Amino acid sequence: MKLSTILRHIREGAKSTIRNGWMTFASMSSIFISLLILGIFVLMAMNVNYMADQIESRVQIRVYLESNVDAAKEQELQNKIGNITEVSKVTYVSKQEGLQMLRDSMGEENKDWLEGYTEENNPLPVSFTVEVYDPQTVETVAKRIQEINDADGTAPIFRIKYGQGTVETLFKITNAVRNVGFVIVIGLGVTAMLLISNTIKMTIINRSREISIMKLVGATNAFIRWPFFIEGALIGVISSALTAAAVLVGYGQLIQYAQLDLSLMLIQMVPLSEAWPLTAGLIMIIGTLIGIWGSTISVRKYLKV
Repeated sequence: MKLSTILRHIREGAKSTIRNGWMTFASMSSIFISLLILGIFVLMAMNVNYMADQIESRVQIRVYLESNVDAAKEQELQNKIGNITEVSKVTYVSKQEGLQMLRDSMGEENKDWLEGYTEENNPLPVSFTVEVYDPQTVETVAKRIQEINDADGTAPIFRIKYGQGTVETLFKITNAVRNVGFVIVIGLGVTAMLLISNTIKMTIINRSREISIMKLVGATNAFIRWPFFIEGALIGVISSALTAAAVLVGYGQLIQYAQLDLSLMLIQMVPLSEAWPLTAGLIMIIGTLIGIWGSTISVRKYLKV
């Protein structure tokens, strides 16, 4: 295709976008509204997944030792637990550190409950805090630690605690939320494509007479089709750019207002610097493809006149 022909198609597509003002506005509005809803749900899905990862990352195993375990046995146990493939880190927590952690977790209001306990009469046992690479393997790692304890004749471990029952429920909920979010995003994407296709189809129907005249004077299908492709692409690009800007500006404002409350729960939203490339890119790509796809499907019927 010659450069002059390409420029002609671009010029005609741009003119057509401006000339068909109300139909262009209707198409752009449909794309904007559909992609706005889609963009909001994409950000919701990203944040749900991000928050679920934060919650899961705090799942740890606490291993409490018997009071008569000596330092050599403690070191041996720490090494054995650290050698488990799924374990990323094992932290030794002394009796004094455990008491201080308990005081911190109880807050200022209840600190009097532990008043009088010192290093000499500290009732807490020595413990290990075990972190894993994948939170989903917590139960498996806990069983392996129990196997280490069972294989040792002295049974140095008093208790293994990881929130059994609660952790499994947490994982089921987070996985369900991720799956539901994914299905919703896909469903909205398909709905947006169908809605926009129908809108652009109405634009083509409104111009069927123009297409018929062009066919009668000998214009080829490709010659007729290209301006519509470009028009659809322009509508898609402009609409998706406006949508991406609206979604990200709104999300930036939401972070400023909501982050303080969420930080009190030790939960953070996806930072704007991480959210905008995927969100804007997805909206721009989908909007452009929808514009072209809608034009392609809609104009095909009228090229047979």
